[in-house]
Amino acid sequence: MGDVAATIKIMPDGVERDLEEIKAKIADVLPEGSELFGTADEPIAFGLKAIKATVLVGDLEGGTEPVEEAIATIEGVESVQVEEVGRPV
Repeated sequence: MGDVAATIKIMPDGVERDLEEIKAKIADVLPEGSELFGTADEPIAFGLKAIKATVLVGDLEGGTEPVEEAIATIEGVESVQVEEVGRPV
């Protein structure tokens, strides 16, 4: 059918965690058929920042669950949550 774009919020396990290191590993762990489109930092509180990643995923490949599971395996990732899914423009 096509691709869907998923915005995924990735929380590190602490303020001291290097977000650039996590960002560098995201593209490496993504399952075949998905592609990292971009990342941005989102301030949360008290110096803690989350990573917002936009990932393109084929809509017939089980949705975003394999992507979420792959990102969760990265060292330093506390939680992974899909915030939005839609068609890329």
